[in-house]
Amino acid sequence: MMEKLSAEEFDFNFERVLERLNTAAERSGRNIGDITLLAATKTVDADTINYAIEKGITHIGENRVQELLSKHSLLKPAHSHFIGHLQTNKVKDIIDKVEMIESVDSLRLANEISKQALKNGTEMDILLEVNIGGEESKSGFSPNELENAVEEITKLPAIRVKGLMAIPPATDSPEESRKYFRKMYKLFIDIRDKKIDNSNMSVLSMGMSNDFDIAAEEGATLVRVGTSLFGRRIYK
Repeated sequence: MMEKLSAEEFDFNFERVLERLNTAAERSGRNIGDITLLAATKTVDADTINYAIEKGITHIGENRVQELLSKHSLLKPAHSHFIGHLQTNKVKDIIDKVEMIESVDSLRLANEISKQALKNGTEMDILLEVNIGGEESKSGFSPNELENAVEEITKLPAIRVKGLMAIPPATDSPEESRKYFRKMYKLFIDIRDKKIDNSNMSVLSMGMSNDFDIAAEEGATLVRVGTSLFGRRIYK
């Protein structure tokens, strides 16, 4: 949960985030328009999210299925992503409520998304989650198995593989994440250049509040920002 954020506090935070993103884009010779800012809205109330959308936030992302369902009908139009760990038995609950599932970490999950998308008469954009730090505590495809995973998942009906996502290992300094972002960008380019049938490697989602500017410098096309926009939250 979080304390109610005032309009002034959000405006201040939003401006600072855009400044950081613009500076990062300039450093890497890019335009800020090349990088999508996604507001990570876990524990954020619907009124605050709607205010953020009114102020210019175009993409929002939820980590938890139940929270997404509880807010869905209350929110103004925006591009909605699911960005958290998704259990296969929950896919049916969100298949018609998001435009993209960013956290596809297994062939089993991809199969279920395909199955539910077919039932719903839709196609789902997905990103494949990469365990770029090789952490046992995290799910996701290892870099070595990624190409094969893309080839297998792109064969599934009603799914569009749009790119990759990753969360690097926690570090004491945001700068330490840079090496992982560079590895992700190389993977992203390598897979994209293979031009695997039915894949469209256009989205590289990496970077959060503490390091999104570094991720942007290293090639991220989408950054997920929560705390820097909405303040620190207490998770249950």
